[in-house]
Amino acid sequence: MSEEQPSQPQLPSTSAIDSPSNRVFENWFEYLIKVQPHHTDYSGNVWHGSYLAWMEEARVECLRSIGIEFADLVALGCDLPVVELSVRYHLAIQLGMAVVVKTRMAEATGVRINWDYAIASTDGQQLYATAKVTLVAVDRERGKIMRQLPASFKDALAKVSASLK
Repeated sequence: MSEEQPSQPQLPSTSAIDSPSNRVFENWFEYLIKVQPHHTDYSGNVWHGSYLAWMEEARVECLRSIGIEFADLVALGCDLPVVELSVRYHLAIQLGMAVVVKTRMAEATGVRINWDYAIASTDGQQLYATAKVTLVAVDRERGKIMRQLPASFKDALAKVSASLK
């Protein structure tokens, strides 16, 4: 007689990852931004903190594009705080401009997930900023770093990693 194991919460199906036509991660996921007044400082240049918000938005939308909703991770008890951040500002972005925030998962090792970013002009001719961000999975209830990612999230990231190679 075998005892049934309690079922663990799962992320919804990530069929978008399995689709052979989904090639988001061979290149960069692109997220369009139109610079608004609240993104800028008194001189009309984009305030440095706006870049960070844009990168987070792009990362969340990138995960959503493959079927991973951030709210579902929260429901699994997993949070992904930034533990390391490096930004290099190349050129100033001005009020009214449109730019593309490009992102891709660089690698996932254990509970650490590294992302690359490039913020460029919509025609790709100007590079405004580049960045690297490291996230780490944290158990929301305990407030401690997880020993491993939730299985369904780990599986989704493995598929993303495989498509990078």
